[in-house]
Amino acid sequence: MAIHQESLIWQLRLGAHLNKKKVISDFPKSFYKGKKVFVRVDFNVPIDIETESIREDYRIRRALPTIDFLIDAGAKVILGSHLGRPNGKVVKELSLEIVSRRLSDLIDKEVMFVKDFIGNNLASKLDDLPNGSVVMLENLRFHKEETLNDESFSSSLSDLAEIYVNEAFGTSHRAHSSTYGMAKSFVDKISGFLVDKELSFVSKMMEKPEHPFLVIIGGSKIKDKISALGNLLESADKIIVGGGAAYTFLKANGINIGNSIYEEEMLDWVRDVYSRYKEKIILPIDHVISRSFDRKSQCLISDIEIPDDYMALDIGPKTIELFNSIVKGPGYIFWNGPMGVFEFEQYSSGTIHVARAVALATWRGATSVVGGGETIAAIRKAEVLESEISHMSTGGGALLEYLGGSNLPGIEILD
Repeated sequence: MAIHQESLIWQLRLGAHLNKKKVISDFPKSFYKGKKVFVRVDFNVPIDIETESIREDYRIRRALPTIDFLIDAGAKVILGSHLGRPNGKVVKELSLEIVSRRLSDLIDKEVMFVKDFIGNNLASKLDDLPNGSVVMLENLRFHKEETLNDESFSSSLSDLAEIYVNEAFGTSHRAHSSTYGMAKSFVDKISGFLVDKELSFVSKMMEKPEHPFLVIIGGSKIKDKISALGNLLESADKIIVGGGAAYTFLKANGINIGNSIYEEEMLDWVRDVYSRYKEKIILPIDHVISRSFDRKSQCLISDIEIPDDYMALDIGPKTIELFNSIVKGPGYIFWNGPMGVFEFEQYSSGTIHVARAVALATWRGATSVVGGGETIAAIRKAEVLESEISHMSTGGGALLEYLGGSNLPGIEILD
């Protein structure tokens, strides 16, 4: 489909797509007192198996305002989440028990952990809990019925509570039992503070972004970002393309990219996009290259053309200078995807410089939205504070699908 046709369809969808959803603060706290509230959270956090510790608790902390609000309101809070991909099997290393302990520390309150929450008469036991109690269920994906959106499993979950709250934007693009199937049974199905904030920032970016509007796209694949990129091309003033995504653009333009990663099936789409928007698209002009992909490999700097037996693993110093000259405030900045293999120290410079440039632009008055787990990890590596970014989205795939104009089942089902 041509780009302008995609954009037109997206514009026509906007009216229904961005409807305001009810948020928990739309009701007085007395509304929740004594009621059982199921909160679908996204506590899919990285676990260090050897030390049995959580490497990064960012997603847990982002849900705290909603949890604290409900505790203070006297609700009985039931938290449900997934962790990893156990594929319907009980996997000890993917138990949420360690997460429940971390949450207990954060809220300074006991969190009751429930392993068996199906067919255990749990609903009546929850009735006997004091107001303000917090319960966390074991990994929902230990049950294969969760991802299948099984009707019976959805019904069992919905029987646990009287009010449904979605605080898991990152999983809202999945029509699973806990994000969609169970919600259909509730009269009151509302968003938490984090989901409300996600929708607010993304809606502004899609409808009326501040200008200049800068989009920074990185990561390895264009295919995953095609719909979002196609829509943002119309409204963006400049689009920086780095990471593996840049090399499909460069190859489509006849540049020798050596052994660098690219997507053969996306070349025609890229050629069409570049012919239409080349005045907006900014590509790397030099690269950090190596013969092999490992932490100890020797790296060199290459100009625009890359030798046949080398691959690009980061943007070069001239490109960093070019990108930094564009990433300035004020305006609106959306960034998704690193500039290179930032996990390896010798290929992290480009991503770190972009992260710090975005932070500086925010201080200068820009509204900055950063999305995707890798991009947030890059922010951490660059030692950029959360306060230096306007909004760090917890949703990767969900955010891109939403920007691409897709309806998210977990959002659409809300009041």
